[in-house]
Amino acid sequence: MNLRHRHFLKELDFTPTEWKALLDLTAELKKARRDRAEHKRLDGVTLALIFEKPSTRTRSSFEVAAYQQGANVSYFDETGAHMGHKESIADTARVLSRFYDGIQYRGSQQRIVETLAQHSSVPVWNGLTDEWHPTQSLCDMFTMRESSGLDDRDISFAYIGDARFNQGRSLLIAGAMMGMDVRIVAPPALQPDPDLVATARRIGAGTGAHLTITDDVAVVRGVDFVHTDIWVSMGEPKEVWAPRIEMLTPYRVTTELLERTENPDVKFMHCLPSYHDLDTRVARDIRAATGLDVYEVTEEVFESPASLVFDQAENRLHTIKAILVATLAG
Repeated sequence: MNLRHRHFLKELDFTPTEWKALLDLTAELKKARRDRAEHKRLDGVTLALIFEKPSTRTRSSFEVAAYQQGANVSYFDETGAHMGHKESIADTARVLSRFYDGIQYRGSQQRIVETLAQHSSVPVWNGLTDEWHPTQSLCDMFTMRESSGLDDRDISFAYIGDARFNQGRSLLIAGAMMGMDVRIVAPPALQPDPDLVATARRIGAGTGAHLTITDDVAVVRGVDFVHTDIWVSMGEPKEVWAPRIEMLTPYRVTTELLERTENPDVKFMHCLPSYHDLDTRVARDIRAATGLDVYEVTEEVFESPASLVFDQAENRLHTIKAILVATLAG
């Protein structure tokens, strides 16, 4: 595998073989770090990290991965660069790629990261857009591999909740690429768009994946992993909160739902942040606006032995390190 100088924008840009090679590299780099045998392959490299949407895990992972591999970073928040305001996206890409060896973008629109890549002479990485979250899905695939010890084709997982956006879309495509048993469980209005499902089925036909798109939570029977994501995001109008929560309440991850898998070893996964209690301002705002304190996962599940969320969070570091090494050092 040679991914040197390649962009990392969405799962569909890679073959299943390339995707799995990144997972193998992740395991190698994680082991090297654990064994204190890590070799710095990015000495002298400089990275630009553009965050139009803030993040804990994505920023930390890129910065720590860079430092551990010998690279340096510059962080730009939404006020720290002129991109899209006083300077076009294309011009920003051409300027930054004269200074930096790679550019990370995290924001709303996929077209922005695609435009950056089109005009950049260095690799561009998608840290999240509304449509795709490839650094997270790579982490999720690695975490499922690592925690189960199963072959990829023997892993089954369900994603439950709002599946229209980045997390549901990325897990659907990544799971298809891995040949997994993928079950997307969402109300009909919140399921992935039909064109994307058709694409996933074409991929799955070649990898042996089994794909199910349904509104019936009974389909969780037998899965190894249950994934979910937050139901409402900061920036969404408060008018959507109550109807969204009402629509998704039957899809909440509870102890009873995990029991419906009939798998005593089932694990829970969440990309974080999660509204599982009232210890966040957003959760309190939702309750104040709607009178409801029903969120995507119960505190009981989130804090249970079944929860892998913090192993999953740590693995963002190792998978992002693999992306940096593969696209910058070859």
